[in-house]
Amino acid sequence: MKINGYTKITGIFGDPIGHTLSPAMHNAAFNALGLNAVYVPFHVKSNLPGELKAAVESIRALGLLGVNVTIPHKEKVLKYLDEIEPHAMDLGAVNTIVNKDGKLIGYNTDGAGYLLSLRDETGFKAGRKRAVIIGAGGAARSIVYSILAAKPVSVVIANRTLRRAEALARSFARKFDSTDIIAAPLDKDSLFEHFVKADLVVNTTSTGMMGKGELDLPLGALPARAVVSDIVYRPLRTGLIKNAEKLGLKTHGGLGMLVRQGAIGFELWTGKKAPVKVMEAAALKALRIR
Repeated sequence: MKINGYTKITGIFGDPIGHTLSPAMHNAAFNALGLNAVYVPFHVKSNLPGELKAAVESIRALGLLGVNVTIPHKEKVLKYLDEIEPHAMDLGAVNTIVNKDGKLIGYNTDGAGYLLSLRDETGFKAGRKRAVIIGAGGAARSIVYSILAAKPVSVVIANRTLRRAEALARSFARKFDSTDIIAAPLDKDSLFEHFVKADLVVNTTSTGMMGKGELDLPLGALPARAVVSDIVYRPLRTGLIKNAEKLGLKTHGGLGMLVRQGAIGFELWTGKKAPVKVMEAAALKALRIR
């Protein structure tokens, strides 16, 4: 990689940021396409007042192509942007900022990236299907929104704190009134009736990350056609994925979502089609090194 006076800069804002795989996959993509650009991590501390605002203003001041935004800045960053595309506005969260001739525009590519990965890796399409989502946090919100946009028959949101699941269901009820949106407790017995009819189960929580913890779900109740998906990618095969495989169910891991949401951002910044396979290989290599 050669850096000179014409090199364009992209990156990621987060706190912490040392764990991110994004530099590996984006720099591999720039290299593959012969683009004079670089992607770097920026540690934007959440405990320093004014730091996020200053960081966002630097995108314009320094002429960056744009940045990704990760925890804990996805919601707070909205007020510092010039424009927010409707999908991100509905979610109340931005994970990608594009600098368009000095105008900072916020996007959210998480849900779209998830569905692209799910389709490409398993062939699953959410239209007229029944989905069960485990969790009610930011990742769940993005994924639920994108699944609902595909017009499924029903979406069940199961969470340990039921009121959070209920709040998430209510927030989408009016916009997606043709789909049954159901809140449920994260309880094996309560979930049984939903699993019996489910086409897709998605874990959007951090349970299973680094091999810690395991969800107690009635996987045996799922129909043979069902897909079990886990957005956790450390490890690549979580306990949930392994248990589903033992039952002969089709599975979907979390690395593809990371790659696909990044690929959408790459295309927004560069106007070029992202080399998805190159990005995936680079992310996988970086993950294995760590």
